[in-house]
Amino acid sequence: MATDPFLTLKQLQCLLAVEETSHFRQAAERIGITQPSLSAQIQNLESLLGLQLVERSRGGVALTPAGREVAGHAGRITDEVQNIMDFSAGARHGLSGTIRLGTSPTVGPYLLPGVVAALHKNHAGLNLYIREGATRDLEFELSRGIHDVILTQQASDNPDFMTAPLFREPLYVALAADHPLAGNETLAPEDLKGMDVLSLNPHYHLHDQVMRLCETFGARLSRDYEGTSLDALRQMVGMGMGLSFLPALYVQSEIRTRSEVVIKRMKGRSLTRSLALMWRKRAGRGEAYLRIADIIRDIASRKHKDLTLIG
Repeated sequence: MATDPFLTLKQLQCLLAVEETSHFRQAAERIGITQPSLSAQIQNLESLLGLQLVERSRGGVALTPAGREVAGHAGRITDEVQNIMDFSAGARHGLSGTIRLGTSPTVGPYLLPGVVAALHKNHAGLNLYIREGATRDLEFELSRGIHDVILTQQASDNPDFMTAPLFREPLYVALAADHPLAGNETLAPEDLKGMDVLSLNPHYHLHDQVMRLCETFGARLSRDYEGTSLDALRQMVGMGMGLSFLPALYVQSEIRTRSEVVIKRMKGRSLTRSLALMWRKRAGRGEAYLRIADIIRDIASRKHKDLTLIG
């Protein structure tokens, strides 16, 4: 195959796919071409630039330092090309086309079903691809263009991101049903002093918030049993391994009246976390994301009475 004298979008897409997968076959599957075709595209790009971009070994493939630098530029270029396509689709049809939404598993499963139903009913031309991940991972993936927009717990200080605040969600204290405090109607801050508290691992922003609450109330944040999901936290709480703070959307969906776990409010304290949509400033679909934010607020206000709208 003769080397194309011009740099092509396909070459850049191949390089980005290799960066994301560290595997030629998986990279080829991701962009819908054969592995030999992908290898040829990478070789053409290396010949055109006069640089080795990919290191090949028995253990797999990885980008060279030059490859990582080129991939950074390639990500921005492919973003801009996608923005042109998204803009044209939006200009023709409004809220339509494909949007890749990243969400934390601590909120997505309990909020998005109503949102997806509303989008499907009123915007049939929109395809919403949803992928779950820990909040810190979502922000990195957003910056790399893996997601178009993410549903996250707190605003980022990254100047390349735009944020649309959505709502504040209460946090409740979860106790084992046979815990000495389970009979209390509410809990006072002093009740938590010296108590063991379970939390998600540090990949989630909720972990940082729970750590600050432990410092405020004089509780002990357990480092031995950090959960990987809210369900895991609930089960550990039910076994008497400690208390935890659970978000209202999860409580409403998963905690039943007769359960191994009971839910209590804090007396005189309003414990909440804030949720927002976030996207890259250079994205061409900011208006579409603002419309989705409005739809989320509408669903939240009608279906989840414990939430307080913001923004």
